[in-house]
Amino acid sequence: MKYKKLEQTWRWYGPNDPVSLQDVKQAGATGIVTALHHIPHGEVWPLEDIRERKAIIEAAGLTWSVVESVPVHEAIKTRRHDAEHYLENYRISLRNLSQCGIKTVCYNFMPVLDWTRTQLDLEMADGSKALYFDWIDLAIFDLHILKRENAEADYNSSILKRANEKFATLNEAELQDLRINVLMGIPNEKEIELETLRASINEYAAIGTQGLKENLKFFLNAIAEVCTEEGIKMTIHPDDPPYPILGLPRIVSTLEDFEYIINEVNQAFNGVCFCTGSLGAGMKNDTLAIFNAVKERVYFAHLRNVKKDDDGSFYEADHLGGDVNMFEIMKALTEENAKREQPIPFRPDHGHQMLDDLAKHTNPGYSAIGRLRGLAELRGLEVGVTGNY
Repeated sequence: MKYKKLEQTWRWYGPNDPVSLQDVKQAGATGIVTALHHIPHGEVWPLEDIRERKAIIEAAGLTWSVVESVPVHEAIKTRRHDAEHYLENYRISLRNLSQCGIKTVCYNFMPVLDWTRTQLDLEMADGSKALYFDWIDLAIFDLHILKRENAEADYNSSILKRANEKFATLNEAELQDLRINVLMGIPNEKEIELETLRASINEYAAIGTQGLKENLKFFLNAIAEVCTEEGIKMTIHPDDPPYPILGLPRIVSTLEDFEYIINEVNQAFNGVCFCTGSLGAGMKNDTLAIFNAVKERVYFAHLRNVKKDDDGSFYEADHLGGDVNMFEIMKALTEENAKREQPIPFRPDHGHQMLDDLAKHTNPGYSAIGRLRGLAELRGLEVGVTGNY
C-alpha cells in the first residue's frame, strides 16, 4: 500500500494577515486553516463570504482544509436564555461550510479568553523571540490589575511572595503591557475588556466546572444532527494553558476530560484537535498517552513544543526541542494516519519570531519564518519515522 502523508496545513488570518498565501506556498504547506474573523461571534457565516474566502485560497493554488474556528458564542457556553438563537446560527454556518465542501471545524470551549500568555517576546538564547506563560506575571495581573476577589487563594505562598515583590518593581508601562498581553484576543478580533472579564468570572463561578461540562454536552447534542447529516467533523481544542486561571473553569485539559467529552456524546462527528503545545504545558499530562487513548477521534493536530519550569510556567520551545517527545508523537500520528482514508491535517502551531521577521509586524506566534522552520522540521521528522520519501 502506498504511504499516505499527513496533510501539511498553515493557519492564515485572511487578507489582512502579514503572511501572504504566496509565503504559505513557499513554506511548503498545501492546506489552509482559516476563519472569517470579520464576522462577529455568534452571527451566521454567509455563504457568499465563505465562497469568496475559498476562491481566494484556491486561486493561490491551495485548499481550505480546516476552519479554525467557528467561535462558540458565550451565550452557548453559559447556556443563557438566548442560547438557542446562537445555536441556530451555528447550525446554519455549518451547513453553509458543508455546502462549500469544508467539513472539518476546530473550536474551543474556553470561557471568555482564548489562549493566554503573559509575554509575547521572550528572548531566546539565539536572539529569536517566543511566547511565554509565567505564573508570577499572571498572579500580578490577577491581584493588581484585575483585582479579582479572593484571588490569593488560587496561588501558593511562593508565587504570591514573588508576584508581590515583582509588582513593586514594575512601572505603569510594564503593567499596561501585561494587561494587553493577557487580554489579547485572536488576531483581527477585539480584545476582552477588564469589566467584561470580571462579569464573566462571576457568571462562570455560578456555573462551575460541572456546569460547563454540561453546557458543552448541550452544545454538541444541539449540533449533532447537522454534523451527522453533513459529514462534518468537530475537533475541540484543549484549554491553553490546561489549568483553571483567573477563577475560570477548564474542562478540556486532561485525558480524563477528553474521555468524558467523547463518551458523553459518543458520535463520530465529536472529535479532538490534538495540540501538543497546550497539552504539553500540563505538568501531569502524558501527551503520547493522551493521543493513544483518543487517536480514533483525532481529526486535526497542532504540533508545537513547550519547556516548563518547576512552577509550571512555560515558554514555547523549538518544535523539536521542548518537553514533548515529538519523535514519539509523530510516530504515533503517522501510524494512525496510515489507517485513514483521508490524511490527518496538521499545522506547525506557532513559531519563534526570528531573522527578518524580528523587524516586521507579525501576529504573536504566527510569524512566517519560525513556522516555516517548524514545518520543515516536522516534515523531515515524518520522513524519518516512516522511511517514506
